[in-house]
Amino acid sequence: MTLVILTILILACVLIATENVTKVNRAAVAIFAGTVGWVLYICFGMDFVTSEHSADYTRFLNFSEMESTSTSVKYFISRNIFLPQVGRAAEIVMFLLATMTIVEILNNNGCFDFVRQLLRTRSSKKMLWTLAIVTFLISINLDNLTTTVMMLTMMHGIIPSRRQRMVYGSAILVAANCGGALTVIGNPEGLVLWNSGAVTATVFSFSLLLPCLAAWLISTLLMQRMLPERVETEWIVMPFRGDDTRLNKWQRLLMLLVGIGGLWFIPTFHNITKLSPFLGALCVLSVLWIVNEIFNRKLMNMDAMVERRTPRVLQYGVVQMILFVMGMILAVGVVKETGAFCDLSSWLGTSEEHPNVWLHGVAAGVLSTVLDNFATAMNFFSLHDVMGLGDPTYAMDSVYNTNGLYWQVIAYCVMAGGNVLGIGTISGLALMKMEHMRMGWFFRNIGWKALVGGVAGLVILWLSHTLMGRAVYLMI
Repeated sequence: MTLVILTILILACVLIATENVTKVNRAAVAIFAGTVGWVLYICFGMDFVTSEHSADYTRFLNFSEMESTSTSVKYFISRNIFLPQVGRAAEIVMFLLATMTIVEILNNNGCFDFVRQLLRTRSSKKMLWTLAIVTFLISINLDNLTTTVMMLTMMHGIIPSRRQRMVYGSAILVAANCGGALTVIGNPEGLVLWNSGAVTATVFSFSLLLPCLAAWLISTLLMQRMLPERVETEWIVMPFRGDDTRLNKWQRLLMLLVGIGGLWFIPTFHNITKLSPFLGALCVLSVLWIVNEIFNRKLMNMDAMVERRTPRVLQYGVVQMILFVMGMILAVGVVKETGAFCDLSSWLGTSEEHPNVWLHGVAAGVLSTVLDNFATAMNFFSLHDVMGLGDPTYAMDSVYNTNGLYWQVIAYCVMAGGNVLGIGTISGLALMKMEHMRMGWFFRNIGWKALVGGVAGLVILWLSHTLMGRAVYLMI
């Protein structure tokens, strides 16, 4: 049955990679693989429990005073195996839901209107770098999908030329992905590593700062050469705020500081309380929500509220990403519980004392060009457990320790690989759908530039590890 469950995951990955051909939504595929995998697991639970959790199962029987039957096995699986997997998935989903709601509140109150003011230029280079820098900075604090769609929506209303929008949109995509990979709250991959204890927020950002900057800057510099001297723009009119918000600039600035500053406080909240980061995100959301209702208390009492201005593509993309993340975590989790990843890890040599991390990183990057980078990352992360001080196999120089090199290399490589064809991320798919881009055009004009930047960043990561030594990765 292990082979059947593993086959379901492989088929799901194939369908996810060929979404642009099959037209089957990757979120639906991930959810189907996760649910069917767990149903099969619990139906043949006795074999898996006796081989992977025999000691825990014995303690469960002794504590509950039950006999070993199919019913007791199902109770054990549902309480001791399935619920922890759901909890890990829920932590990621709740964090994403909280941060995306924060973005919606800020956007509905015009807190990002300053971006439109910055885009009042006819210089194509200034327009490109303004979009890229703002996107990079925002994606450091927010998830890359929300940042990408929000910036694409602004750009779409300013630049009428579809050809130029394709170039600017690609620059936004690369900036959002590189910025998101720089922090543990910028994309789901970093969230998974942070929640599992594989990395700490400060060391993760410090280690990937130069590689992510190099990948972003080099790619954007190469894209700059595709643009003319002057860019055609529509007349930029600031949105009318008289009927839906009465906030002045200082109130919007305060809300922006509460929202973005609160997100930066989450790692500190986690270090102090040791509670899950999503609780900190919910705390920030609640404070921002209260501030929003205080500032807009007159509007809250009106009989009819105006229609929300959040783009429907953002709402749909958010739901799709949340369901996709939940499905993939459950699907990868059930395969891990079968013991298949341990066997695969031994066969690939990832369990060796000094494995070739860079080769694994390149393999992850290649896979993420066609397969979703989150799905790729989850599979590579699941090949090995995080080694803690209490682990009997713990070694100071292990690449699988907390803040170990393995986690950083995989996280960076799947990000870089996802930029090459555009289909490796949900953000890339959102761009291609909005601008009706073809994968061939993307690779010929953008993909190879993103590849050059990604390789340069990987070289910098290798040099920093080789020349500076392990001390760089053990700093806190």
